[in-house]
Amino acid sequence: MISRGESAEITTYLEKSLTSELSGNVIDLCPVGALTSKPYAFNARPWELRKTSSIDVMDAMGAAIRIDTKGDAVMRILPETNEEINEEWLSDKSRFVWDGLARQRLDRPYVRRNGKLHPVSWPEALDAVKAALSVGADQIGVVAGDLIEVEQAKAALDFFRGLGVKNTDCRPAGAQYGTNGVREHYLLNPTLMGVEESDALLLIGTNPRVEAAVWNARIRKSWLWGNLKVAVIGEAAELTYPYTHLGTSADALNGAAVREFFKGAKRPMIVVGEAAACRSDGAAILSAALSMAQETGAVSDGWAGFGMLHTAAGRVGALDAGFVPADGGKATKDILSGALKTVVLLGADEVDLSQVGSAQVIYFGSHGDAGAAGADIVLPCAAYSEITATFVNTEGRVQMTTRAVQPKGEAREGWAIFRALSGVTGKVLPYDTADELRTLLRGKAGQNTAFSGRGYAPGAKGVPALLAAPPAADGSLGNAPFGRAIADFYLTNPIARASRTMAECSALATSLDTAVAAE
Repeated sequence: MISRGESAEITTYLEKSLTSELSGNVIDLCPVGALTSKPYAFNARPWELRKTSSIDVMDAMGAAIRIDTKGDAVMRILPETNEEINEEWLSDKSRFVWDGLARQRLDRPYVRRNGKLHPVSWPEALDAVKAALSVGADQIGVVAGDLIEVEQAKAALDFFRGLGVKNTDCRPAGAQYGTNGVREHYLLNPTLMGVEESDALLLIGTNPRVEAAVWNARIRKSWLWGNLKVAVIGEAAELTYPYTHLGTSADALNGAAVREFFKGAKRPMIVVGEAAACRSDGAAILSAALSMAQETGAVSDGWAGFGMLHTAAGRVGALDAGFVPADGGKATKDILSGALKTVVLLGADEVDLSQVGSAQVIYFGSHGDAGAAGADIVLPCAAYSEITATFVNTEGRVQMTTRAVQPKGEAREGWAIFRALSGVTGKVLPYDTADELRTLLRGKAGQNTAFSGRGYAPGAKGVPALLAAPPAADGSLGNAPFGRAIADFYLTNPIARASRTMAECSALATSLDTAVAAE
């Protein structure tokens, strides 16, 4: 506190903003409530709020959260304790993004006529989609976005496979993983909590501070209170803890410095970033990293210290559902290349649509973002706070959101839209409710599937044997520097980009970066 009396002010000593992705947690830490949430202040009283336990989808961690609502509006989002994932912490984006849930929403179907989108009824929209899908199965491509829930991914896959469509993908353009059927090749096998057992962590092409901010804090805790040492191959970013920088490109994996770093380590851990696996040499990187894990003992009995850190909440669940190209099918990059007549985007706003050409674009999503702006048909979907749905986090943990408010306007759950479409096209899906769909996802009684358990991470159980053989890879490790998976921590998805609070945070962070660069 500085000054006295009516001039008293609570502030940082230097009167500068905290340069942290976790600054909102000081609200929870304040013992007397003097530090409060500015966006939430004066909007509601705690006793007026309906409290709903759910999970966060702003990154791939799946942090436990509580959504507080008043009427049909989300008023605030708070962390709940889950020691295995987020402990009691929550990132600023997850905590303050809630105002974006009500802004720029798609609340009714639209069809483009004479160059402009016009609102239509659901029957008209479904008929328009039916017409757009009549071009032939080989001329249709489907791309699933970062926030897609498992139910929608499963229903969409069943629907399009029923039409004979092979061009389906849920991965970023250029992805080199997820098609060989080995789940452990794209999971964070040592788990988020496992970093506390590790004594040597190698990060390849990933920046956990912006890709999984709460996990980055756990890494710092392990360094601070344990004996963890960290090395990085990639961008030399500020991670809030010291590390050994072994290089900026993938070919550093061949260097002696990597083996020297792991010398004497009893529980080595190697984590590959999703951006690294989406390069032209991504398959070679994954193969080399897994070989390194075996060589250094990161994969051994009772310990699976190899994994991938994903950036999108919907990625692992869609991969588990099989949302990848069928035999002979096109991947994301080729689907968006302009070679097809109809492109379907399932909340895919982080893709480059500049090359789709004259293809008809059908967009399923909750917000009027990039995908909807370039679409010919727009079908409104419910946001994560408006549905009870399944997600799978980066460590393979099956989780579920809980509906806190009703969908906006005429928006519907994604799986229900595909069930309606299947009736219009004559390819009726074999389920009428979300529970029936989840029963199919979980498989028959006693059958072990990716979705058969809920709330736990597979971890090291049985994993070493599955990681015995590195995935096949053509080509060698490149010398091009690793790029960033996330350009702006605060604006990574349509909900965040619709948030005024996130826009202010982004502008402030940009100005601080500019000032530091100038200095």
